[in-house]
Amino acid sequence: MSASVGVVIPKRLRFESPLALSSGASIDTYELVYETYGELNAARSNAVLVCHALNASHHVAGIAQDDPNDVGWWDNMVGPGKPLDTTRFFVVGVNNLGSCFGSTGPMSVNPATGKAYGPDFPVVTVEDWVHAQARLADALGIERFAAVMGGSLGGMQALAWSMLYPTRLAHCIAIATAPKLSAQNIAFNEVARRAIVTDPDFHEGRFYEHGTVPARGLQVARMIGHITYLSDDVMAEKFGRTLRRHAHDTALRSDYQFTFDVEFEIESYLRYQGEKFSRYFDANTYLLITRALDYFDPARDHGGNLAAALAPAQCDFLLASFSTDWRFAPDRTREIVAALLANRLRVSYAEIDAPHGHDAFLLDDRRYHALLKAYFDRIAAGIDAKVPA
Repeated sequence: MSASVGVVIPKRLRFESPLALSSGASIDTYELVYETYGELNAARSNAVLVCHALNASHHVAGIAQDDPNDVGWWDNMVGPGKPLDTTRFFVVGVNNLGSCFGSTGPMSVNPATGKAYGPDFPVVTVEDWVHAQARLADALGIERFAAVMGGSLGGMQALAWSMLYPTRLAHCIAIATAPKLSAQNIAFNEVARRAIVTDPDFHEGRFYEHGTVPARGLQVARMIGHITYLSDDVMAEKFGRTLRRHAHDTALRSDYQFTFDVEFEIESYLRYQGEKFSRYFDANTYLLITRALDYFDPARDHGGNLAAALAPAQCDFLLASFSTDWRFAPDRTREIVAALLANRLRVSYAEIDAPHGHDAFLLDDRRYHALLKAYFDRIAAGIDAKVPA
């Protein structure tokens, strides 16, 4: 029977040795916020790292200590009796460098100036995040993860782990992800970024000093992103072309005057999502993380040959995609599968017929969760077989 991991208290770890970044810059000192669930076994062989996507954080599962309504973003996946069962695994969720949920990022104080980094925070990449996560693993005494797992941008991190630290993970689980963004995806990200940087309250990224928040830009950015996370079928089912109650009385009347009021239910939903997002997410972080998403392309240094990029990998892989995900379409996951098979690696792949679009990896789908549970059962059986009786 599945249950919650309960109230969770985040932990914070400070690193004093500089972290060299892909850009050639470095960050001298930084902090990472993380949460753990379950118990690390004596052999330290049952740890699973969960990598987060764009607007998520270290709070993967359970209930936040200071807010009973703040439930982990993958709580349906992680916990006792759930697919990633915390009675069997020690799960680690870490907030990436550059985020706005506690780890060092643009909102943090720059020791060189005594002010918030703002736009001066160094550019970070998926690979930089993985190197920082590896340092955290060192500090926790984890030499090798039973699995590294993530969806979307988190899946890119899991793939990067298999290339950068091939001996430090037994399994890579990458869901609803891609080997690189398409031009269309980069275009969506750029429109979202332009909405933010052209907001009069952005002040070239130094809005903290002005006491403002580029809320309008953040709202539009989130609305654009949210459209790409949903499928047309889900939008039609949830909202269709339904007018809000007050709009029925005025729409298409001969004396109707155009206003900026919300008339369709889908408009109301998007505005709600945008407004909510603008209250908790940092604009500079949004710019930073979407750029990291754009930059990810491990095949670039191999003449575009993804198989060559993945050649260092040694672990087993589980990849999953969703039929209606047009942001990271199944074809993109199949590219990864083909490259892994070219390297004669052990690969399991599932394409799940689900109506929810890209967001499906976060939702309750019986077949999807059964797949993950079966795979983690297999991992657990391998761990148990190596533990002395």
